[in-house]
Amino acid sequence: MAAALIACGVDPERSVLFNQAQVPAHPELAWLLNGTARIGWLNRMTQFKEKSGKNREGSSVGLFTYPVLQAADVLLYQATHVPVGEDQKQHVELIRDIAAKFNTDYNVELFTLPEAHIGATAARIMSLRDGSAKMSKSDPSDMSRVNLTDDSDMVAQKIRKAKTDPEPLPASMEELGGRPEALNLVTIYAALSDSAPQSVLDRFAGQGFGAFKPALAELLVETLRPVKARLDELGAHPDELDRILQRGSERAAQMGRPTLDGAYRALGLR
Repeated sequence: MAAALIACGVDPERSVLFNQAQVPAHPELAWLLNGTARIGWLNRMTQFKEKSGKNREGSSVGLFTYPVLQAADVLLYQATHVPVGEDQKQHVELIRDIAAKFNTDYNVELFTLPEAHIGATAARIMSLRDGSAKMSKSDPSDMSRVNLTDDSDMVAQKIRKAKTDPEPLPASMEELGGRPEALNLVTIYAALSDSAPQSVLDRFAGQGFGAFKPALAELLVETLRPVKARLDELGAHPDELDRILQRGSERAAQMGRPTLDGAYRALGLR
């Protein structure tokens, strides 16, 4: 994961990249925030409902309270914005609720209330096999997603075999309504080419997927080529990755300490 983040452009000289488990302040603050978070709030979390299914009573406490740990991850560093997909917006709203209640209950201005930052395009990429489900590494079908570790031939093959419909691409976004797989591929092309989805349709309107898929595959392969090369390079030097993560953990622990101390003081535990 660390190698993938760096290969995608996260510069550890500018960003603090670290292993969360190496910074005890995260679970410490999460435990303190468990006294502020409310069961009703957590019961409404969509991901808990999805993951627990019909056996909610049999789910672990850790799964139920995981959003509180996510809140600690953010609040510990006084984050002002959290880059998320649309499906994670609810978690940021929960973080804001926890922070606001803690500040109010203990009459402090300790926590910053963060804003969700959702990209203008490609906020939610869907499965290549089902346009109604998001692309996910947990999907049992490897053909449903593009992995950063895929070679160029595999990337092209996945795009060629992506589920579509027999209709050509339309001239307007409105006409893509009811065509989730087509919309997904157009969205991916727009994101990779740094253009609006409508611009993609302006270029390919009237053409079938026999023409569009090869163009998308070529764009995706070329976009991921340097990422894959960097990922392979980093994978061959795990010691360097360990060094980066160790340094990041030390920086993160130092940065988060004042907030954790402030939470203890607010609770009268310092």
